[in-house]
Amino acid sequence: MQRTFMTWGALLAMLAVAVGAFGAHILRASLDERALAVYETGVQYHMMHALGLLIVGLAAGQWGESGRLRWSGGLLLAGIVLFSGSLYALSISGIKVLGAITPLGGVCFIAGWLLFALEGWSRRKAS
Repeated sequence: MQRTFMTWGALLAMLAVAVGAFGAHILRASLDERALAVYETGVQYHMMHALGLLIVGLAAGQWGESGRLRWSGGLLLAGIVLFSGSLYALSISGIKVLGAITPLGGVCFIAGWLLFALEGWSRRKAS
């Protein structure tokens, strides 16, 4: 589990840098200010939660594997796909209905961090 989440975190962080550079250098000329801001929000959350996956991986190495950590990492991964992915697609395509997917990704982020906090809290009690 540690290796899996650390690998996904590193790869998704790399992808966030590439997607951010694509937006800054390629899309900037073709998107209006609002669409570019939506795209940049996707990049910011993408990177933050890729780093979150690295944290989950490090925690799994320190604390040991657990179902909560597994779910936490999986939900952060799903959140990146749903939240950031929908914002990327919305900003590039202009199809507004894609914005309805974004809150599902936000819920995944919230649930993932909550599970991580619960795991940390349970480990505090055990030590």
